[in-house]
Amino acid sequence: MTGSLSSWQIWQVINMNNLLIVGQYVPTNSIVHRMDPRIKMLIIFFYVIFIFFANNIVSYALFTVFAVGGTLLTKVPWRFIAKGLTPVWFLIVFTFILHLFVTKEGTVLVNVFGLPIYSGALEQGAVISLRFFLLILLTSLLTLTTTPIEITDGVESLLGPLRRFKFPVHELALMMSISLRFIPTLLQETEKISNAQASRGVDFRTGPFRERVRAVIPLLVPLFVSAFKRAEELAMAMEARGYRGGEGRTKLRELQVMKRDVAALVIFIIVVAAALITRDYS
Repeated sequence: MTGSLSSWQIWQVINMNNLLIVGQYVPTNSIVHRMDPRIKMLIIFFYVIFIFFANNIVSYALFTVFAVGGTLLTKVPWRFIAKGLTPVWFLIVFTFILHLFVTKEGTVLVNVFGLPIYSGALEQGAVISLRFFLLILLTSLLTLTTTPIEITDGVESLLGPLRRFKFPVHELALMMSISLRFIPTLLQETEKISNAQASRGVDFRTGPFRERVRAVIPLLVPLFVSAFKRAEELAMAMEARGYRGGEGRTKLRELQVMKRDVAALVIFIIVVAAALITRDYS
C-alpha cells in the first residue's frame, strides 16, 4: 500500500496489537517512508553507536531533536506511538528508579525511606532513561516506515559484498525481515490466548508469584503451537509460489539513492559531528 491513511485507519492498524509498536508498518506515504531503506538502516545503526558518545546536555539535545524530528516527519500521530511504546515506559521508569537507589555519586539531595538520593544518581538515571527511550523510538521508525520487502532488499544490498565468501545474504535478509514482522503477530496471538484463558477463570495478575508463573504455562503451550503453525503455513506459501532462495531472483523496484536520502544523511552527519564537538568541550 503506497497511499496515505487517515488517522482512523492508522489507529486501526496499530490497535491490532497495542502491546508493542516494534515490527508494525504504518503506510502514511511520508518522506521518511519514501527514503531508501539502506540509508535509514545506516542512520539508525550509527545513531545507536554514537548516542553512547554523548556526555552532556547539548549532545543529548541534538540526538533528541533528530529522533523527534524524524518521528514527526513520518506523519504517524504521537498518541499511537506512545500507545505502542507502553511496555517500554515501565522499563524506562524502572531503570530511572533503580539508578536513584543504586548510584552513589555526587551530593545527597534527599532521603527517601532512609535511603539517600544522590545528585549523580538523578543525572545518571535521567541520561540512561533518555538514551533507552531514544534508541527504542528511532529503531521503531524502521519498521513503521519500511515494508518487509524493502527491509529485505536493503539488508541484502548492504550485505552484498559477503556473497564473495558464499554467504547466504538473501536468506539472512529474508529471515531478519520475517522475524521483525512476526513480533506483532506473536504478541497479538499472546493477547488472544490470554483473553481466552482469562475468560475461563485464569488469573495472571493476582496471587503468589509461584501461582502466577504456573498460570503462564497454559499460555505458552498454545502460543508455541500457534507459532509453529504460522511458520509452517508461511513455508508452504513460499514453496507454492516457487521460492528457491535468492538465486536468479529479480526485483520489481530497484533501490536508488535520491536527493532526500543524501539530505537526511548529511543532516545526520552534522548532528553527530556537532555532538562529538560539544563532547570534547564539555
